[in-house]
Amino acid sequence: MKKSILWLLALSALAGGGYWAWQRHPEKIAFGKSRAVAVAKKPGPSTTAVVATRDISFAITAAGEIGPLDSVSVRPEVGGLISKLTLDIGDKVKKGDVLFELDDKDLQTEKTSRKTEIAGAKLAVQTQTLLLEKSKLNIERVKELFGNKLVAQEIFDNARLDYELQKNNLDIALNRLENAQTALQTVEDKLLKTIIRAPFDCTILARPISVGQAVSGSSGYNSGTEVFIVANLADMIITAHINQADVTRLRVGQAVTLKVEAIPDLSLAGLVDRVAPQATFRNGVKGFSTRIILKNAEDKVRPGMTANLSIPLVSAGSVLAIPLGAVFADQDDRYVYVKKDDGHFERRSIQLGVSDYDYAEVTKGLSSGEVVSLVTPPAGEIAPVPASVDQDGSGGPQKSPSKPAGATDPGAKTTSAASSK
Repeated sequence: MKKSILWLLALSALAGGGYWAWQRHPEKIAFGKSRAVAVAKKPGPSTTAVVATRDISFAITAAGEIGPLDSVSVRPEVGGLISKLTLDIGDKVKKGDVLFELDDKDLQTEKTSRKTEIAGAKLAVQTQTLLLEKSKLNIERVKELFGNKLVAQEIFDNARLDYELQKNNLDIALNRLENAQTALQTVEDKLLKTIIRAPFDCTILARPISVGQAVSGSSGYNSGTEVFIVANLADMIITAHINQADVTRLRVGQAVTLKVEAIPDLSLAGLVDRVAPQATFRNGVKGFSTRIILKNAEDKVRPGMTANLSIPLVSAGSVLAIPLGAVFADQDDRYVYVKKDDGHFERRSIQLGVSDYDYAEVTKGLSSGEVVSLVTPPAGEIAPVPASVDQDGSGGPQKSPSKPAGATDPGAKTTSAASSK
C-alpha cells in the first residue's frame, strides 16, 4: 500500500514539473498543436535571386569505353604447325617484325619436286624443238620432190602432217613447262606465308595459341585460326552516344576533354573524328554514335577503361547572369519580374546570351544587384508600368503589363524558359 502511494506521488511530481516547464517555455516544448506551429515556422526555399556576374560554360557530357584505333586478328594465310612463337601478351613489336613461323618441311619437299618437274619440262621442250626442226627440213625436201613429181601425194601429205604434229607437241611441252613454273611459284609464295610479320607497330593483346599447335589458313574453315590479336595503342578511340538534341552542335575536329574513371587525376585531350549519320537507340535514348580520337595515349590509358567526355560548345566569362528559373517566356519575348524597393515586382523584357543548364547570361535589361523572382508573383504584387516607358526602359508607349500583346494575364501561371542553347 505504501509503495502505491509513493508511485502516485512521484508521477504527480513529474506531471507538475512538466506543466510548469511548458508554461514558462512553450516555444521549447512543442507537442500536439504546438508542434504543428513549430514545423510551420521552418523557412521554405528562396523565391528570389540576385543578378550577379559569373562564368557560364555549356558543354556536352557523355561516357564511352576506350579502345584501340587499329586492332587486327592475326591468322595465317596457309595452314600448318606452329614451329616458332616467342611473343606473348603485352609484348611490343615493330612493323615487319616476325610474329610467328609455321613448319615448312612439307612445302620444302614440294618445292624440290616442282623444281624437278621444271627440269624435265625443259628437256621435253628442247627435244620437241629438235624434232620440229627435223620435221621442217623433211617437209621442205618432200615439197621440192613433190613439185618435180618425184614422190607421191601420200608421202607429201605424211610429211606435212608430221610437221604439224611436232609443232603441237612443242606447244604441249611449253605449256607443261609453264605449269611447272607456276606450281613452283605457288609453293614459294606459300613458303613466304609461313613467316607471319607484324602489319604495323603494335602491342600483343591476346595469344590463344601455343607452339606445336596446328592452325588452319584464312581461306579454310571459320576464316582460319586466330593466333594473335594485336593493336596500335599509341592512338586510341572512344565511342560515345551523343543525344540527338546536342549532336547538331558537334563538328569534326572539335576539342574534347577526357577524364578516366580508373585514374582520377588524369585529364586528356582528344578530337571529334566521326559522327554517325544514322541515329541509334541506347538505353532507351536516341542519339548518334560519335568517335573521339585520343593521340599518344599508350603509356597513360589502356583499352577497356571508361572515359567521361566533356565537349565545350559555348562559354562566357564574368557576365551578368540569372538562374534559368527566373526567365519567363511569352511567345518570342523573354522577361523577368524585378523586385522594386516598395516590394512590388516589375515585369521587364530582357535579352539573353550564353546559357548552361542552370544560368543564362543577360545582355540587356538588368543591372548587377537587382533582385528577380523565381516564380510568377501574385497579380496584386505586380506593379503597373507607366504608359510612356517600355518594359526594357527604352521609352515610348507601352501597354499595361497585365495584358501584353498576344499573351495571357501575367498573374496567371507562366511557363519558365531560357534562350536556346
